[in-house]
Amino acid sequence: MAEQNGSDDSGVPEGTRLEVEVLPEDHRQLITAALAALDVRNLVLGIHDSSFPSEPQEDIGRGSPYSRGAARFLEFARELGFTGIQLGPQGQTSEFNASPYDSTLFSRNVLNIPAAALVEPDQGALLSPDGLSSLVDSLPAGVGPGARYRHAFRAQHAALDEVWATFQRRRAQEQVHPAIERLSLGLDAFQKEHRDWLLRDALFEALCVEHGQRDWRRWTGQGEAALDARLFAPAPGEEAACEARGRALLSKYAELIERYAFQQLLVHTCHMKLRDQAVGLGLKLYGDLQIGFSLEDAWAWQELFLRTYLMGAPPSRTNPEGQPWNYPVLDPARFFEPHQGLSPERRSGPVLRFMDARMHKMLGEYDGLRIDHPHGLVCPWVYRAGEPDALRAVQTGARLFDSPDLPDHPELARYAIATPEQLDRSVPRHADGWVRALTPEQVRQYSILFDTIVTSSRRHGRALTDLLAEVLSTQPYPLQRVLAQYGLGRFRVTQKANLKDPADVYRSENAAPEDWVMVGTHDTPPLWRVAARWRETGADRAQADYLAWRLHPEPEGREAFARRLAEEPGLLVQAKFADLLACRARNVMIFFADLLGLLDIYNAPGTVNEENWSLRVPTDYPRGYREKLADNAALNLPLALALALRAGGAPSRTRHRELISALERAAAASRRP
Repeated sequence: MAEQNGSDDSGVPEGTRLEVEVLPEDHRQLITAALAALDVRNLVLGIHDSSFPSEPQEDIGRGSPYSRGAARFLEFARELGFTGIQLGPQGQTSEFNASPYDSTLFSRNVLNIPAAALVEPDQGALLSPDGLSSLVDSLPAGVGPGARYRHAFRAQHAALDEVWATFQRRRAQEQVHPAIERLSLGLDAFQKEHRDWLLRDALFEALCVEHGQRDWRRWTGQGEAALDARLFAPAPGEEAACEARGRALLSKYAELIERYAFQQLLVHTCHMKLRDQAVGLGLKLYGDLQIGFSLEDAWAWQELFLRTYLMGAPPSRTNPEGQPWNYPVLDPARFFEPHQGLSPERRSGPVLRFMDARMHKMLGEYDGLRIDHPHGLVCPWVYRAGEPDALRAVQTGARLFDSPDLPDHPELARYAIATPEQLDRSVPRHADGWVRALTPEQVRQYSILFDTIVTSSRRHGRALTDLLAEVLSTQPYPLQRVLAQYGLGRFRVTQKANLKDPADVYRSENAAPEDWVMVGTHDTPPLWRVAARWRETGADRAQADYLAWRLHPEPEGREAFARRLAEEPGLLVQAKFADLLACRARNVMIFFADLLGLLDIYNAPGTVNEENWSLRVPTDYPRGYREKLADNAALNLPLALALALRAGGAPSRTRHRELISALERAAAASRRP
């Protein structure tokens, strides 16, 4: 595609010859021009670590973003026209809990270390080719997702133990291989740079060995061992004893602790290589700032948390019964250091220092961040810890800062920011309008934790538009005010739109430019599965009428278009994607299952089952994607973009005539076998 310098206000370069037949190498440029014409700034593909494909010779039964198969998939995504990749939380998971949202905040998941890379000479050939083959071949056939994950967990850790032993042996040799020497020097530097969190996480692993289990709340012992459960949060008078116990553990488990750091060095090095690859492809890399804490973090940082309350989700449109997440709650009394004398200055306390350290690490590893459940940073829903019926406890909970005078939660009055006069008691206390007014000073108080994210983002040179606030069906007034002061939007998940309510938050016409729109998330069924249900229940005609209204602005011909959408299930789904691209939001996210036309669910929220977190990109995705395109059963991005441009009416169709024509030809070509 030939180009000349300059552009008109459509965003399409002047002189771009879009009327010619689109060649494969021109596809990305065509998509870029169409996104610019629609003022879509970000087109991001969502995929979690475990879902990446692997090549057969490296597959241990779980995906990794650092594998060779993942590298090819990222190239595939960029060629399709995506501008960024949204990863999930990348912390360490446990053998019996694969959820990334329960993973560690600082340590990375060593399951992501691609064993195939450890065979390479530049990595010191720490794993033999036979060792790699044995690791891959040990994957049992015909087992379910839970057994497959547990096998991958055990096999990977065993292989990494072998790698560690090889590294120790080779660095002790008289003539050390240059790659081993680089690793050894890198390990020393890594341990110094990340000492605080690395020491805590490694000591947790040592104490799991000491006590024979991972639930630190059940650690018991005599003498110094009785301190282990509160090693970093000693009771008054125990400080010296806990320090002595820590020194004894460091001595006893010195090798385990160094091995832990070594494995973290390997996986952190892999991540930095991924960042370089993403930069080379022109892809932004987004991390996930999860709201929850792992068992490891709940132990390591327990001094920061309230003792008597936990965080969950109240009853909502998405989860009418609520969800007792069992996550600890950051203690507002520890946000700042106590006032010194009459000084009005407030110095950051341990909570804000923790948040700043977490943000510093994450923003050194990603270009932007998805802020998971930002309610938890602004107005968390809390419930009493230790209640025998956790579900009932969360249903009768309250918002931490919105409860000045609740008779069933008198303890929360000390944390209240909203006053009794600012509450609307005619609605449930979990309702968005429970707090109905706030002063600017109160908004500033609600914003304390969120401010650390924004301040750190600016310090690291990130744009605020690269902060994605995961606000779904509920947006309490305090959260609305905090986001508004920074011009941040919310999520609009259009498969959930209520077509009978013009004001519904999930309808695309209600999206603002700063919002992020998507047909689904990692917590929803794939759109293709939802569309099948529409057909089964007869709801497809209502969807067709709505999409015809959104995408065919002129009344003339709209009914015929709606009929066609209802009669062609594949076209109906393509129109649902086009609806995202045609709305005012500048940011669009597509989950990988929606892109590829998959029907299986990645995660069913509120459930604990072994299928969750296990869905992967099929190994033969290039062929499978092409075949599905032929049947209009996967996202045809050129077609969706053409529909979106046509939705601008006659002026848009005239202005972008050649661009629309080229997109339609590309869409038709992609459907040919």
